[in-house]
Amino acid sequence: MPALPWTVSNRPPRATRVHVFASRFETRTLWGALTFMARTPGVWRQVRSAPGAYGCALKAEPFRRTFWTLSAWDSPEALKAFAHSGTHAPTSRGLAGQMRDSRFASWPASSDELPVSWAEVRRRLT
Repeated sequence: MPALPWTVSNRPPRATRVHVFASRFETRTLWGALTFMARTPGVWRQVRSAPGAYGCALKAEPFRRTFWTLSAWDSPEALKAFAHSGTHAPTSRGLAGQMRDSRFASWPASSDELPVSWAEVRRRLT
């Protein structure tokens, strides 16, 4: 699973303001990276059907123990509701001890700019 490409959950209206969220996770060990990968499918299914989700993507560098996520939402509240519910909530709590470093960024964008490039994600997370 080196990458899960941009997948549209709900197509946003054209020229609509969206809430973009990106994250970068680095696990402490290779075992942590494997655990992250094993838990990804459940969270992936959840985000694809989450209310207010417009799309999501994952870039995995498992041998570097690094994972990048990208998602777009109709509002910060929709993202927060997703993060605190379903599979994501217990998965994120369960993986917390495996993390060496975590970074997060969010910003407004136009729906016409989706998906945001990985270069832009990296720029915002460094």
